[in-house]
Amino acid sequence: MAKFKLELKRAKSAPDRTSRRKFLTGAGLAGAAAVATVAMPNVSRAETATFRFQSTWPAKDIFHEYAQDYAKKANDLAGGRLKLEVLPAGAVVGALQMQDAVQAGALDGGHGVCAYWYGKHKAYSLFGTPPSFGWEANTMLGWIRYGGGQQLYDELVGEILKLNLVGFLCGPMPNQPLGWFKKEVKGPEDLKNLKYRTVGLAADLMKEVGAAVTIMGGGDIVPAMDRGVLDAAEFNNPSSDRALGFPDVSKVYMLRSYHQAMECFEVIFNKTKFNALPAELQLVLKYAAEAASSDMSWKAMDRYSTDLAEMQAKQNVKVFTTPQSVLDAQLAAWDKVIAAQSAEPFFAKVIASQKTWAKRVVGFQLLNTPSSEAAYNHFFKTA
Repeated sequence: MAKFKLELKRAKSAPDRTSRRKFLTGAGLAGAAAVATVAMPNVSRAETATFRFQSTWPAKDIFHEYAQDYAKKANDLAGGRLKLEVLPAGAVVGALQMQDAVQAGALDGGHGVCAYWYGKHKAYSLFGTPPSFGWEANTMLGWIRYGGGQQLYDELVGEILKLNLVGFLCGPMPNQPLGWFKKEVKGPEDLKNLKYRTVGLAADLMKEVGAAVTIMGGGDIVPAMDRGVLDAAEFNNPSSDRALGFPDVSKVYMLRSYHQAMECFEVIFNKTKFNALPAELQLVLKYAAEAASSDMSWKAMDRYSTDLAEMQAKQNVKVFTTPQSVLDAQLAAWDKVIAAQSAEPFFAKVIASQKTWAKRVVGFQLLNTPSSEAAYNHFFKTA
């Protein structure tokens, strides 16, 4: 709170580049082009600015719940002066069109992941699903806050791609399962030519391992598996996977993987509309992301472990750990993906920054942190 007040004081003392009494409302897709050029009228500070804020997640997914949690924190902190109206994927546009809709002004903001936009620049995925340098998602977010990651993200979005967006990265996701299969994966050979769904740089990685990769939004995966369009797939975590219906089309769940050893969410806003907000409301949106980030990490601990246990007990899901041979093949594949993509200068620049951070921070963690597995087994292992 002290940090918030300090930045708020600085923001209020800085000269305004835009009127603090203006905001831009959302528009339908048909009016997207007009939204970018039409100035909106002055609004009394007593009135509420309403932003249409769409997630890239189905309404039943815990990820959409995380988007709602973020919006509630922002709305509560805004004290009635700003309201984020949360919509699920498909309410205005499909999941993979959300970013374009926010940039055009058809939506005012959105909640998604950077991996969904890596078709615009491969480095985009580095801010959500970077290589497995031994770090976890919270370590990656440390790089965003204190290792230069936010500045590199802003450079990509604002200078290289010239997108009319403001973004905040938040919400540390734990290591993602390898996914759902028709049978247990016992070695890299079991992945050869397998029709497999993933996103972002993980798509390049799994192609190197030998899978035939398809990219699609979360809500489309289970129907595709049911029709045989996919042989196997990953989404993210036990709670999302259960809600999306994976146990209805597969009973084999492979945990542990290096394809997405960490990830985080991306909260974005139309930059024109964001800049038109009073400075204190801009800070509300920024710090609500940090608050939601912490809360999400705690909720995930509870929900993911509970849903995994219930899928095993109630839905006959068989859980296996991915064999070391597959994990080793993934690490070798990361070497190839990094080398190939680093031919692009900005990609190489981000990788160098991430390696510098991970080498120092993870190195300290490994030196300082005793084995969690040894402690767990001491108290809980019965066989």
